[in-house]
Amino acid sequence: MTVEWLEGPPNTPNRRGKRLRGLIASDRTLAVAGAYDGISALLAKNAGFEALYLSGAALSASKALPDLGLLTAEDVTRAARDMVRASDLPVIVDCDTGFGEALNVMRAVRELEEVGVACIQIEDQQFPKKCGHLNDKRIVPAEDMCRKIAAARRASSGMVICARTDAGADSLDEAIRRAGLYMEAGADLIFVEALRTEEDIVTVRRECRAPLLANMTEFGRTPQISVSEWRRFGYEVVIFPVSAFRVAARAMRDFYVTLNEKGDVAEHLPRMMSRAELYDTIQYYDYETLDEQIVRTVLEH
Repeated sequence: MTVEWLEGPPNTPNRRGKRLRGLIASDRTLAVAGAYDGISALLAKNAGFEALYLSGAALSASKALPDLGLLTAEDVTRAARDMVRASDLPVIVDCDTGFGEALNVMRAVRELEEVGVACIQIEDQQFPKKCGHLNDKRIVPAEDMCRKIAAARRASSGMVICARTDAGADSLDEAIRRAGLYMEAGADLIFVEALRTEEDIVTVRRECRAPLLANMTEFGRTPQISVSEWRRFGYEVVIFPVSAFRVAARAMRDFYVTLNEKGDVAEHLPRMMSRAELYDTIQYYDYETLDEQIVRTVLEH
């Protein structure tokens, strides 16, 4: 790794970052679906979503790991690459605390830009970090976080920089103060985590000049609020980070239990994607067409 690689001009500008900026600047609230691999990204795109969110919590859980900062930069980059390849959508990538200090953040920015990521999200917790909706989160000094944000901005070629603060768990005023500092340091999008009440949500919007990202996770400290309500509050982006994973995990759990108990899949057939639907989704026949040596598959009905 050379200094030129961290700071020199990249091969191509970040076109998905530009697209995400346009979506953020539009007059509507952008709903961003959480995904964690190629097929979930593609399904979200086919459902009509215009941007995706790679959650550290969802990716950790998909590896049967807790969300405690155990993911490596390689883990995250690999998943992001699959999501970008499958969907060609702007992807916001949760990078926890940035995998280290300023130089590590710069490297993460460059490697994520190389696979086409639109936005990096970093947070101001100490390592090891915790889910934003849990207790006992330890926060780094604001100056340290600002150095990471400035480093990300310096390494980026059009990537959107999202700065998350977890300071609101102890003081909403401190979270708002940090939001202003992070914007000045170079953040394009501010994420004040774990807002508890409508009053707090409104206060953050009133006091923050930057575009705001809202986290609509389930079973956390923030009440369930619809996208239309977030728009009424004036938030530019709302993410649903782990929702799809929770649905998929429960469905798989129930299927495995039934299969083990009954020894057949009959009960679950109506809930399965058929072979034809799956092949259409992943463009199976288009791949066959690219190689004339492959005989076109004919499905039995």
